Formats: sequence, structure tokens, C-alpha cells
Amino acid sequence: MRPLEAIQALQQRMSGSVIGQDDVVEALVIGLLANGNLLLEGLPGLAKTRAVKSLAHNLDAQFSRIQFTPDLLPSDVTGTEVLHQTQGGAPSFRFDPGPIFANVVLADEINRAPAKVQAALLEAMEERQVTVAGTVHAMPPLFIVMATQNPVEQEGTYPLPEAQMDRFLMHVHVGYPDEAAEGQILELVRGEEVAAQKPEAAAGSAPEPLAQQAVFDARSEIASVAISEVVQTYLVDLVFATRYPDRHAEDLARWIHVGASPRGGIALDKASRAKAWLAGRDHVLPDDVRAVAHGCLRHRLALSYEANADGVSSNDVIDRLLEEVAIAG
Repeated sequence: MRPLEAIQALQQRMSGSVIGQDDVVEALVIGLLANGNLLLEGLPGLAKTRAVKSLAHNLDAQFSRIQFTPDLLPSDVTGTEVLHQTQGGAPSFRFDPGPIFANVVLADEINRAPAKVQAALLEAMEERQVTVAGTVHAMPPLFIVMATQNPVEQEGTYPLPEAQMDRFLMHVHVGYPDEAAEGQILELVRGEEVAAQKPEAAAGSAPEPLAQQAVFDARSEIASVAISEVVQTYLVDLVFATRYPDRHAEDLARWIHVGASPRGGIALDKASRAKAWLAGRDHVLPDDVRAVAHGCLRHRLALSYEANADGVSSNDVIDRLLEEVAIAG
């Protein structure tokens, strides 16, 4: 099976178990293909955790879930040196890896842990390694962090610093399903309850998980997806519009306090090429850039007090940017 067909089959299986969240499923697949970390934000019960578990379940990959709490320690995430007694009798220290050492890592309710624990993720998310007791331990070749947080409940939480937010390729908003999807969710859960009573039959009908090599093959093909000078200029213009909004509209200048970093442009480039590849194309269109713009930029914009007072969100600002920034030529 070709890499594109294999990845599309993965996406289809995920959509079958995460009803009404096709955009979220696509974002997870894009994050996997672009080798980037994702932050999923939404109210409780909207299938954030289920979506990540579905991705891991359909991959031949090791899954790890870290429930972030205020009493968590950095070593609970990264692992630590533990004293062991050898057969010869001489004690020695040995590194016991923490739950971060997996292929798909779910950092559940990441904003419930204090800053020092959140910082323990920074090196792993960016450098794909952790350093414990002066020794560097590399992450596995397939490694992606998918974090979740609740946007409403703020008591007992620690907002993520800008440095860590910038390390997420995309910030994915998870909303409510529509009425039709809500009914399908009920039917799906009932069916899963029935299947749970017959584990042998369910196991026999389950498709084989996707091999990791298929993901690496897909990434190789995506690296060859072309992005023309016109589309690249449009992408750069979008990023620069967040830094110099006064060049485009007075409202944007009032709303944006700090624009996107160069990581924003890199995220747009990676995500738009993955989006184009998923559509079966070998080149990026401006529509691909626009399709991933909200996910790649919304967490990289610091809005002003005027924007907050006017009730303007990052999504509103990006909508306006897409209206104002024209495609050259």
C-alpha cells in the first residue's frame, strides 16, 4: 500500500471512532506527518483524549499518558537515576526512563502542572532528548507530544509560558459536535459496550495497526512537496502581517501586541505541505496555507488590552489577516 493510501486509511479509522471531529482528526494526522507537537484545547468531554488514543491505537507505536497535576515532579515525566544493587554487590546508578519515552505522548491537562514540570517537556519537545544527571537520553525516532487543556476552568492551573506555546506546531480548538454527530456518538458508545462483552470477536475484526515505517515514508514524500515562490511569499507576508499589522489595517495594529515568531512560518510551511500531500497533490496552494493558518498562528499571537476589551479573539484576528493579506501577482 502506498504511503498516501495508508495514511488516508488511518485517518478514516480515526474518524470512525471520533465522531463529529473531522477537523481535529485531520489536525492530528497533519501533526504526525509534519513531525510536530500539538496542543488540543476544548471543554471536557469533547473527545480530546479519545482522539489522541485513537491515533496511538491505530499506529504500531508505544502510547503513554501523563496526567498533569499540581504535585507532579519533573522526574515523574522524564525519569530519574535510581540506585540498583548489582550481582557483585557494588551499588550503581541506572536511569529509569519516565513516561515521556514513548512514541505518542498524551500530556493530559498540561496546564495543571507547575512551571518546573512544564519546563521538563521543553527539551524533549524541541531537541527530542532529555538530560538527566548530565547524561543525554534520546527520544525514539517517532515521537510526538499531544497536550490537552481546558480553556474555561482556570482555578488551580498554571498558564503555559510563551516559550512552550511556541514549541507546539499547531493549537487545535475542539468544539461541540453537531446534532447528527451527537446521535452517532450515542450509537458508537452503545456498540463499543456490546463489543466489550465479546473481546475475542472484537480483536479478530480489528485492522492491523499502521507500521511506523509508513509514517517515515510519508514524511519523505512530503519533504518533496513543492511550494512555489508565489505561495512562499504569501506565507511570509502572513507572518510579517502579524509583526507589522499597521501596514495592513488600523484595527489589526490595535489588536496585535506581539506577532508570530519564525517558528510560525516554519509551522505554516510544514503543515501546508502535509495538507497538500493529504489531498494528493505534489504542490502547495494558497488554500492549503489558509486552511492551516488558524492552527499554526492562534497560539503565537499576543493580543492587546484593546482586543481583549473589544472581545476580539485570536481567531478573529487571523480571519482579518486572511482578508487583508493578498496573494502577490
